[in-house]
Amino acid sequence: MKRLVIAYHSQSGACAQLSHAALRGAQREAGIRVERHRAWDIGAADLRAGDGLLCVTAENSGTLSGGMKDFLDRIFYPAINLGLVLPYGVLISAGNDGRGALVQLQRILSGVPFTPAAEPLILRGDVCEEHLSKAHELGEGLATGLAMGIF
Repeated sequence: MKRLVIAYHSQSGACAQLSHAALRGAQREAGIRVERHRAWDIGAADLRAGDGLLCVTAENSGTLSGGMKDFLDRIFYPAINLGLVLPYGVLISAGNDGRGALVQLQRILSGVPFTPAAEPLILRGDVCEEHLSKAHELGEGLATGLAMGIF
């Protein structure tokens, strides 16, 4: 059974809501095990057993949130040493435009190297039903792609 790992960092609760919506979407796909973890609580060993990664993070002052940056820093060299190459998706909750956080995250993950499996999703403003629906779709799409062996 393939496994999708959702790593999220949330201070305000927005990314927790979005990651939960993505989890519900991913769980619609049979044959995929989905795990949702706070970024503080997982590391490279958790990713080693995974087949895909979804990072859900906020943009803080135009850059990646501290908790997600910490997660990526902690997994970077261990993931390289383990030879991990995972497809990934990105969901950013942005108060600004989100592009700074996205560029930072993509730069880090490309160095592992992880490969993008979906278009990045930047959701601007307060979490609303439309945002939750898009997060749900992203989770479902990543899980479906894993199940079908597309990535």
